[in-house]
Amino acid sequence: MLIMEEQDKKPAAINMKRVAELESVLRRQMTFKSRFRFNMSADDAVTLLTAFYKIEVESRLRQFKFDANTQKSLLKLAEYLTSEAPRFGIMLSGTCGNGKTTLMYAFQQALNHLAYHKHFSFMDEYFKTRMRIVHACEITDLAHDVEAFRDLKRLSMLGIDDLGTEPAEVLEFGNPIYPVVRLIEHRYESQSFTFITTNLTPSEIRKKYGDRIADRFNEMLHVIVFQDVTYRR
Repeated sequence: MLIMEEQDKKPAAINMKRVAELESVLRRQMTFKSRFRFNMSADDAVTLLTAFYKIEVESRLRQFKFDANTQKSLLKLAEYLTSEAPRFGIMLSGTCGNGKTTLMYAFQQALNHLAYHKHFSFMDEYFKTRMRIVHACEITDLAHDVEAFRDLKRLSMLGIDDLGTEPAEVLEFGNPIYPVVRLIEHRYESQSFTFITTNLTPSEIRKKYGDRIADRFNEMLHVIVFQDVTYRR
């Protein structure tokens, strides 16, 4: 009877002082995933990104155009990479030909440069491997190779180019599987840095991948929208 009375007893008001004390102990026992960031000022970051963006454009035998749209995108990326924002990835979205893929490769080259000069010695977890970039269609091809797909999921840094151009599902022994959804789910759960380019709008992403992945993207990705211009003419 006494036991029943104890179970039926309602809890007292929450004591936030006790919560804070316990939280302090628990935090010391737990490991938290750090967010990838450039350890420099936003001005230094945008200078670095712009230099590699220009190099990337000219390596494709194209003329570098430092217009307002390009400056805006570079500044937004630099601001995010030097901020304390909670999101652990980037999405560049917009129509074809406006520099999204070029900027992702420029970012990759900036990483390689900084890693070579040991700029990220304080973030070793991110540089056990450099950032790998795969086309979205390659993800569906790798889905049939268990080891290759597992390695892709576990990369500390991953770039996905042209998300949305891949088939939503592929067949494995006659059964449909959804490689991109599986990949994104894993990277969301592990809080792994993911850099994505896409031509899809938010509503198109929700339609193609469903509410669950769209909500995951909202939580994990800092979105930079490119203006509707093309540099391929």
